[in-house]
Amino acid sequence: MLLFVDESGTDRREAPYEVLAGVAIRERNLWPLIQAIRAAERDHFGVLLSEVGVEFKGKTLLKSRVFKHAAQESVLPPVQRTTGAHEFLQKGVRRAQGENVAYRRHEFTAYGQAVLDFVREVFALCGQFGVRVFASMMPPDAPRPATDFLRKDYAYLFERFFYYLEDMSFEEMGIVVFDEIDRILCVRLLKQMEAYFLVTHTGRQRSSRIVPEPFFVHSDLTTAVQLADLIAYTLNWGLRLNRMERPIRPEMEEFGQLAFNLRYVGQRAWGEEEQFCPVYGLTYIDDLRPHEKRLEDK
Repeated sequence: MLLFVDESGTDRREAPYEVLAGVAIRERNLWPLIQAIRAAERDHFGVLLSEVGVEFKGKTLLKSRVFKHAAQESVLPPVQRTTGAHEFLQKGVRRAQGENVAYRRHEFTAYGQAVLDFVREVFALCGQFGVRVFASMMPPDAPRPATDFLRKDYAYLFERFFYYLEDMSFEEMGIVVFDEIDRILCVRLLKQMEAYFLVTHTGRQRSSRIVPEPFFVHSDLTTAVQLADLIAYTLNWGLRLNRMERPIRPEMEEFGQLAFNLRYVGQRAWGEEEQFCPVYGLTYIDDLRPHEKRLEDK
């Protein structure tokens, strides 16, 4: 089982929250899912987005003006929409090369409508191929541990992924794949994960299912990491859990619900009586320090 991880809101600018999201995909489903997403791109845009310099990411596809353009005219017939969206993207390439070409109103509309239907289809494909979503959502000002400690949002992600692996089969193992943004940050995360999985009792237990050494890839070359980015962005702007009071973008609620529907839901026995209670793949965390460090800092 592969867990592709990416973040949203880490620049602490406009985003209301920070989100660490992971999408779990079985190895045998990964390539068919990627092929299906690429086929959907061709159906909706007449071209692969990467071929025209558009990133398959939330902040690119689901920005506010895309919704505005999609709503400025009535719903276009599929063929007309795809043709208009393709022309819009091709003009973007030509403008980047220095040509002075003008967009037409219906091309903006076609592209906006194509994007929203494409994202809906991506979520539907995730459901068809058994993708499960895990995410930690936190305020930008949440207290953080020293750099040598693994943050609680990562620990939560690994915990719920571990539960999912247990649910899948006795022999299921998990590999974590991160977006490589900054080498220094990647090295720091590697050391934090090593300390967590090899030193702590809980981490050693979970290393029986999760390989402690992750892979790092470039997101612009890895469709599944871009999918994790899309999920993180959608949750950030389109979903609110208990105790989350920061503003939401109303037009994003549909997509937030689609992401929410893909969340992992399991059961675990708790307490001396071992009563079974549900466990979920999504959570809100207002303090990123490990429990022991929070007690020390009081």
